[in-house]
Amino acid sequence: MSAQPSPPIPRPDAPAPVTPAAGTPSDRRTGDRAGSRLAGLAGRLGHPPRRTLLLGLAGTVLMLIGAPGGGGIPVRDPILGNSALSFWRYGHGALLATIVIYAGLVLMVWAWVRLGRDVLARRTGGRAVLTTAAVWMIPMLVTPPLFTRDPYSYLAQGALPLAGFDPYVYGPDEMGGVLTDNVHFFWQDTPAPYGPLFILMAQGIVLLTGHSVIAGVIAMRLMLLTGLILLVAVLPALTRRLGGRPAVALWIAVANPVMVVHMVGGVHNDLLVVGLLPAAALLALRRRFLWAIVVASLAMAIKASAGLILPFLVLVWAATLTGSFWRRLVRAGAPSVAMFVAVFGACTWVTGFGLGWLPALSAPSMIMNWLSVSTGAGQALYSVLGMFVDGLNPLAFIDVARAIGAGVLAILLVALWWRAREGGTVAIRNAAIGLALAAVLAPTTLPWYLSWGLCLLAMTAWSTRGLQWVIAGSVWLMIVYYPTGETALYDWPFLALCAAAAVLAAVSLLRHDPLGLAGDGARRGASPVAGGAAPAGSGGAPATPDDLADHPLPTGAPGRAPAGG
Repeated sequence: MSAQPSPPIPRPDAPAPVTPAAGTPSDRRTGDRAGSRLAGLAGRLGHPPRRTLLLGLAGTVLMLIGAPGGGGIPVRDPILGNSALSFWRYGHGALLATIVIYAGLVLMVWAWVRLGRDVLARRTGGRAVLTTAAVWMIPMLVTPPLFTRDPYSYLAQGALPLAGFDPYVYGPDEMGGVLTDNVHFFWQDTPAPYGPLFILMAQGIVLLTGHSVIAGVIAMRLMLLTGLILLVAVLPALTRRLGGRPAVALWIAVANPVMVVHMVGGVHNDLLVVGLLPAAALLALRRRFLWAIVVASLAMAIKASAGLILPFLVLVWAATLTGSFWRRLVRAGAPSVAMFVAVFGACTWVTGFGLGWLPALSAPSMIMNWLSVSTGAGQALYSVLGMFVDGLNPLAFIDVARAIGAGVLAILLVALWWRAREGGTVAIRNAAIGLALAAVLAPTTLPWYLSWGLCLLAMTAWSTRGLQWVIAGSVWLMIVYYPTGETALYDWPFLALCAAAAVLAAVSLLRHDPLGLAGDGARRGASPVAGGAAPAGSGGAPATPDDLADHPLPTGAPGRAPAGG
């Protein structure tokens, strides 16, 4: 055997051998493929603004942390109630939890305004807005109810038929038990004001989760999310027909804190309505008229107010026929009424409780707050006259004002219907305005009621001034209730702070430093965001076309849609 040669000894002054930095060619190819996959995923998600996404996510995570102590928590908490963390529910712990919730809400609103700037500047498209909103909602899927206790009422009303009680005659206190214990005292002896389809859904949730309050709330939330999914599915096509931009519509209707926190976090059944109404509108515009009536009837079988869209859908159908207006109206109206009776009758027949829910529709009117224009007018008039006249009955003023408000609403709805007699998109827009007016002129107005009309108005064209009104209204509606679900509408110092926060958020859409905290140099270097393109010298990402639509956002004309929640 020959001896193996010894390796050469490197000279002290020889340069060190160069080692490839990227590994072997195989390693480089693997890294390239991984990077390509990540880039492809980012492209499918729309390249959401990372800092804005994380800022909003931090806000909803904080709200998730604070909710078990400061939200609408169960009376008996099987998770924290007997643990070392039970302090979070009482005394100073509950106060700290409430502070954490409000801190999270501030971050959420801040992130939403930042996202709106990017949408206006066309740096962010519809797909990115949807991705961002979806990430923000993840913590809300498992949080206790926020700013409301409504889901506990839903569960109790679903359990009443299973216990042998008519939910349109009896309140939850007739049944008793753990589900009843968590219902707000105001609704303990109140029959259900919801349609037969929703009662059937609530029964299904109770059958699935039994008497587990936490599992019932989460299951109810997941069921209601089908409405949000339906809204997202029809939004691009309907927005293009109504003249808006999907990115703007998604920012208003889906990424809005009212949707993320109130609707998803608060678990309101209005979430089903805001999916069914746009679906009915799109079906009508696509000339699938009977299906549009079916979907709208199902929405009314959840909440009666949704039925306001039905006469406008008949106008869309009638406009496609020939003959005089009244002849076309009869030809479209007759099959529409027949289909409505069949669908609504089927929902009512399945429950077995008949039309007993119609008298129960008056239950929400027991709530008296000045968010309702008519109720607020009655309260204000009583307060003024009460300073000069003793012995006045406040309920008389409220009842009269509500009657006047109902008359005004009826006149406005008829006027909107008549002005939409040519059908088409005008009928859908007027239906949306009518739903919004119904929310504020009804005897009772709650923040999430504004979603009825806004889900459709979001898809129309908006000016930047109109979007500022959307921000102000949304922030206002978010914080006029406490996280526990109790009203803050008569806490005047708190409301003054809320109003200031709403104005600041609205101004911040177009001014990056509205309070001048960054100094004169920073203010001179920052350009306000304008609709259409990224401002020159802003340092942001280059403007890109909206990935879901080609329609521009009008900026020079006054707002074409009314401000809403």
